[in-house]
Amino acid sequence: MNPSRLMKEQQALDSFAAIAQETRLRIIRLLVVAGAEGLSAGAIAEQLGGVSPSRISFHLNHLEQVGLIVSRREGRSIIYSVIFTILSDLVAFLMHDCCQGHCKYCDQAIALFEMCEGRPSDSK
Repeated sequence: MNPSRLMKEQQALDSFAAIAQETRLRIIRLLVVAGAEGLSAGAIAEQLGGVSPSRISFHLNHLEQVGLIVSRREGRSIIYSVIFTILSDLVAFLMHDCCQGHCKYCDQAIALFEMCEGRPSDSK
């Protein structure tokens, strides 16, 4: 992990606090599966079993404020996507001092996770 990109403790606390709520954690997991394409708020609500649009908007806004997700407009829809580099930073924050900072396996895993863009890898 690039040391200059190491997540600050307050950012980690804010991120963990945001996903320490059932609906928001489920949203993050849905968006990870959706990848870079993301999902509309309506699709998220539907996949969460009919959570009301106002509740979904509240949770999406919270996740966006802490910087875990980003939104973009596509026509009349707003599409939400997880920010994979931030999730990578969050994992790296937890693992940074693993084995006193000298674990080649964790370092390799973190380096691979940092490269994730939410798109399928080339199978070559």
